[in-house]
Amino acid sequence: MSGNSNLPPGIPFVVKRLPKLIIPPITVYLLLVVYHFYTTDTISTWLVSFLYILSFPVALTISVAHSMISNRIIAARMGAVMANSPNFFEDPLPGGILSLYRAIKSMKTGYIADGLENRLHTTGPTFNARVLFQDRIVTFEPNHVKALLATQFDDFDKGRDTVSTLNSLLGTGVFAVDGDLWRFHRSITRPFFSKDRITHFDIFDKHADQAIVKMKARFKEGYAVDFQEVVSRFTLDSATEFLFGHDLGTLSDPLAYPYFTYTDPADSTRTVQSFSARFSRAFSEAQSATAFRSRFGDMWPLTEFWKDKTKEKMKPVHEFLDLIIQEGVRRAKSSKEGLPKEQAEESETVLDHLIRQTDDPIIIRDEIMNLAVAGRDTTASLLSFTVYMLSQHKHVLLRLREEILSTIGPNRRPTYDDLRDMKYLRAVLNETLRLYPPVPFDMRASNKDTTLPPLKPGNKPIFVPAGTRCIYSVFVMHRRTDLWGPDALTFDPGRFLDERVHKYLTPNPFIFLPFNAGPRICLGQQFAYNESSFFLVRLLQNFSNIELSEESQPPHSKPPASWKKEGGIKATEKVQLKSHLTMYIHEGLWVKMGEASVTEDI
Repeated sequence: MSGNSNLPPGIPFVVKRLPKLIIPPITVYLLLVVYHFYTTDTISTWLVSFLYILSFPVALTISVAHSMISNRIIAARMGAVMANSPNFFEDPLPGGILSLYRAIKSMKTGYIADGLENRLHTTGPTFNARVLFQDRIVTFEPNHVKALLATQFDDFDKGRDTVSTLNSLLGTGVFAVDGDLWRFHRSITRPFFSKDRITHFDIFDKHADQAIVKMKARFKEGYAVDFQEVVSRFTLDSATEFLFGHDLGTLSDPLAYPYFTYTDPADSTRTVQSFSARFSRAFSEAQSATAFRSRFGDMWPLTEFWKDKTKEKMKPVHEFLDLIIQEGVRRAKSSKEGLPKEQAEESETVLDHLIRQTDDPIIIRDEIMNLAVAGRDTTASLLSFTVYMLSQHKHVLLRLREEILSTIGPNRRPTYDDLRDMKYLRAVLNETLRLYPPVPFDMRASNKDTTLPPLKPGNKPIFVPAGTRCIYSVFVMHRRTDLWGPDALTFDPGRFLDERVHKYLTPNPFIFLPFNAGPRICLGQQFAYNESSFFLVRLLQNFSNIELSEESQPPHSKPPASWKKEGGIKATEKVQLKSHLTMYIHEGLWVKMGEASVTEDI
């Protein structure tokens, strides 16, 4: 379904399936014709109506049964077995409807991946969820994720369902396409993530300084700061300047105040009604709408029959991005006219390069939309959860500051070599990525009948029918005690520095995949590490203490009381975790920080 179509999503969906929809009642009609040909008996109108209605569930039952039997026959031919499924008592309703309901409910009030950990002890780490009568493989098994992303890369792609789901959000950008178009986008962006490019720290320094100045001013007023909002602006400004040569200046806008603050409508400094704020809210809402879609697979158009909800929410986002494109076109024209070719190519941005490759504004906008997601949301998520963890683990904060001050001092700007040498800083980031990966779920689809490796040596492989959506969760995989040890649910950066690295991670590197793997591994991985590391260094050079300001959190954003009763890591959370394309903190991370002494040294 094209994101540019003016037709409501439900109409093309129904038209495409019309032949299948009319076959059951036509079959009933023909059977009635035959019946009347051989007999003069009449059938009551209510019975005829009942037969027409009954034809649909009967046809569905036959189709599902045929599919299941065919799959078992093909699996047997391939020497494979079917994936385990939840038993009747776990989901007694037909078509996995109860599981779908639980998933939707979990999006609103539950914890990320609620219930999936229990599957380890019932169905195992890979199972068939079967939602709306369609196979849906769910896995948090490293060898199976490895197959999806790397060793059997050619057997799995994004798939038509995922492309359709993401279309009105990401269009034809690199994260939402397969095949030649994906390779085209990948080839365009790869050169811009070389070491020479990602170690240009001037951009990070400028925007980090802006962010810290904003935070200090707000703290002096006696209010907490939504750190998630701050770093979302920092990463957006940094990413757009790095990738597109255009600083959007979102850090110039006023920061939000806590929910309880009295707001005078005449005082524009106490409200956040800026264009960038509208962009952020609209983009988050569009991502949430897309995440809701994904629960329904290819049936999502029925939930948005008359109106594409994501497309509607993306209007202000597209207006925002059009400004970037216009500036890029203007700059491209001036560079052609005023700069020598070599100098122009050296200063070329991704946007400049795109403009040279195509004059289609939709293709350009789709690609920068995808890069904006990667540049803003993933790194903002990492920084937000890192500071959340530092606020909860004072000993980690103290050790990290000690490393920063002893390596760099309280004022000097860090270099690439500085960041590379600070092992504890990287360990803190990795431990945050382990417990709070920015992308907790991702998806592939089988493009042919294939198999996943056996769960145990000597067992048969698991059959995956063609067209099956395969959902993998690094969030669950990163928290498995059988993969990471009995302390897997404890935040401990030391696990990336001591003997646990050699015991767990070195022999099985696919247990840790915050940036994906295989041919579609995140090109911006080192950029994200550099940006996050740089910002944390600057932050902890300026602040010596971080406290979570629970009184500044809107009451509805606090974790439900039920989380404490359920125990585990969920019981210790002080914020609500939410996820659309990326994981974030519901209604922001409100913190207060103590400024470091100007004479401080270690």
